[in-house]
Amino acid sequence: MVQRTVAPNVSTRAQAIPPSPIRGLVPLADAAKARGIRVIHLNIGQPDLPPPPGVSAAIAAAASQRPTYTPSRGIPDLIAAWVRYYQRVGLLINPEEVVVTGGASEALWLAILATTDPGDQVLVPEPFYAPYQGILTAAGVELVPVPSPDRYGPISPEAVRPRISPRTRGILLCSPSNPTGTLYDRAAFQALAELAIAYNLFFYSDETYRELVFSGTRAPSALEMPGLDGHAIVIDSISKRFNACGLRIGALISRNRDVTAAAASLAELRLSLPLVAQLAAMAALDAPERYIVEVVTTYRRRRDTMLAALRQIPGVRPIPPAGALYLVAELPVDDAERFAAWLLTDFALGGETVMVAPLRGFYATPGCGQQAIRLALVESEAVLEHAASLLAAALEVYPGRRA
Repeated sequence: MVQRTVAPNVSTRAQAIPPSPIRGLVPLADAAKARGIRVIHLNIGQPDLPPPPGVSAAIAAAASQRPTYTPSRGIPDLIAAWVRYYQRVGLLINPEEVVVTGGASEALWLAILATTDPGDQVLVPEPFYAPYQGILTAAGVELVPVPSPDRYGPISPEAVRPRISPRTRGILLCSPSNPTGTLYDRAAFQALAELAIAYNLFFYSDETYRELVFSGTRAPSALEMPGLDGHAIVIDSISKRFNACGLRIGALISRNRDVTAAAASLAELRLSLPLVAQLAAMAALDAPERYIVEVVTTYRRRRDTMLAALRQIPGVRPIPPAGALYLVAELPVDDAERFAAWLLTDFALGGETVMVAPLRGFYATPGCGQQAIRLALVESEAVLEHAASLLAAALEVYPGRRA
C-alpha cells in the first residue's frame, strides 16, 4: 500500500494576518512590467531622495570591519548617536532607555510583545498604518479601531474613552500619521497622553515622521508629555527622515526601564542586527540639520503639487496632509481595490500606468476606505503631475466609475 502524505496546515496565526494593501498588488505590477508597461510606484513609501552623504561613506568604510555579532541592544556608538539626535531635536534621553531595532516595525513588535498578553486590546486611531494589524494579530492582541469624527482628523479622548475595557493595554498613536498625514498638535496629543495616565495604559507613540511636518519644526513627542514617563514607548526609525529604508534600523525608546529590559531580552532572540547597517545608521543620525530641512521642503512642494493636480480631476477629493509623505484621495469609483488592480491589468496610456495603495487595508472597520487610496509622494513633482494625469485618464474609462 502506498501511503499518501498530506502537508500539515500553516498556523491559524499566519492565516489571520491580513494581506498588505501596500505590497499585495505587486504580482499584478510585475506582470504589467513583463508586458512592457512602465509602472509609476506611488503605492509604497520608498523615498527617491538620497540619504545623507555620510551613509554611503560609512558603508564603504565598513568593508574593512570584521562582520561579527553585535550587542542585541545595538552597538554602543549607534545608541550614542540616537542620544545625540534626540538632543538636537530637544528631547533628552539616556543610553539605557534605547534599544536599537530592525526598523520601526520591529520596534513596535518588541514593544507589543514586551507589554501585552494574548487576549489584550490596543486602541488605534483609524485609518492606521496597515502592518499594525498584522503585528497585533500575530501577538494575539486585538486591534480596537477608534474612528475620527471627521474620518481623517485627530481623535479625541471622548472617542477613546467608551472603547476602553478591562482588556485594554494601551493606545497606539502615529503623528504625523501614515496614511493620512494627520498631525496632533500639543493639546490634542497631551489629552490622549493624560487619558493613558488616568487609565494606567501604555502609550505607544510611532514617531517615524517626527520632523516631516509642513508647518513648524517637529511634531509633539511622548517623551515630553508630563507624567507619561512610565507609560510612553516611542517607536522610531531612520527610514523616512533620512531616506534609508533598506538599512532597516530603528529604535524603541522608553524611560520605563522594565519595558526596555523586556524589549532587550526579546531582542536577544534574534541575536543582533547587521554591523554594516548600524554603522551607516550612525552617519544618518549625525547628518546636519539642513539635510532634514531640505527633505521637508521637498515633500511640502510635492504635497502642494499633487493636491493641485488631483483637485483638477472631476469627482476626486484629496485630503490635505499636515505631514509625513503620503496623501489620501477619495475617488468616484465602486471599489478602490478593484480600481487599483484594474490600473495594473487593464489600463495603460502611452505604455504607462500608476500603482496605488487601496485605503481599505488601512482600516479594521468593515466597509471603510472602500472608495479611497493612499498615494506616496516619492517621485519628483513632474512625475507626480504626470501620475495624476494618468489617474484622470483612467477614471474616465474605468467601468466602475461612479457619478
